[in-house]
Amino acid sequence: MKALVAGATGQTGSHIVGLLLAKGIEVRALVRDLSKANSELPTEAEKVVGDVLDKASLTAALVDCDVLVSATGAAPSLDPSGPYQVDYEGNKNLVDAAKAAEIEQFVMVSSLCVSKIFHPLNLFWGILYWKKQAEDYLKVSGVPYTIVRPGGLKEENNAEAIVMSAADTLFEGSIPRVKVAQVCVDALEHESAKNKVVEIVTAESAVAQPMDALFATVG
Repeated sequence: MKALVAGATGQTGSHIVGLLLAKGIEVRALVRDLSKANSELPTEAEKVVGDVLDKASLTAALVDCDVLVSATGAAPSLDPSGPYQVDYEGNKNLVDAAKAAEIEQFVMVSSLCVSKIFHPLNLFWGILYWKKQAEDYLKVSGVPYTIVRPGGLKEENNAEAIVMSAADTLFEGSIPRVKVAQVCVDALEHESAKNKVVEIVTAESAVAQPMDALFATVG
C-alpha cells in the first residue's frame, strides 16, 4: 500500500505520516515547502511539492498511490476566503483527483459539530460550514471514504480510551492529535471503516476497544 498524505507537515498530518511509516506503509507527502518538509518529516517519507489548489500537482502526486489521507485545513488568518479555498475547494480538488486515479480509500479529517450552522467556530469565516460541504462532496463522489470528525485537538497524548460514535451524535469533548492520526491510519486497514462518518473524542471513563470493533459499532 502507498498513501498520499495532504497536509503532511501540519500538526495532525505529521503524526499520520509517522504512524503510516511505522506500519510499513509507503508514504508520499504532499508539501508546499520542501525545505520545511525535509526538516520536519522522516527521511523515509517521499516528499512531492504540490498544492491542493493546483489540480495538476494533485494528479501527479497520486500516481502509483492506493489511498489518500487529507489532514489539510485552513490556517488561522484574516483572509475570509481561507476556509472556502482550503477546506472546501482544496478537498474538492483532492476528491476529483482521487476519483480519476481510482483511489481505493480517501480518509478525510473534518471536525465535530460541522452540521451546526450556528456554532461559534463558523464566525471564523464559516470554517465548519466549508468542512461539511467538503464531506458532502466526498460522500457522493463514488470514492470509498472514511470521514473522521475529531473533537477539540490536544497536542499532548493521554491514556484515555477513544470514544467513537456516528455522525452528529457527539457535540463536545477533546482528543489528542496522535489518536486522531491513529484512527485515520487504522481506517485504511478495516473494511468496517469504509463509507462511514465517525466522530471521536477520548474519555477517562471509556473502556479501550480494538479499532475494528469501534468502527463496527458505527452504522
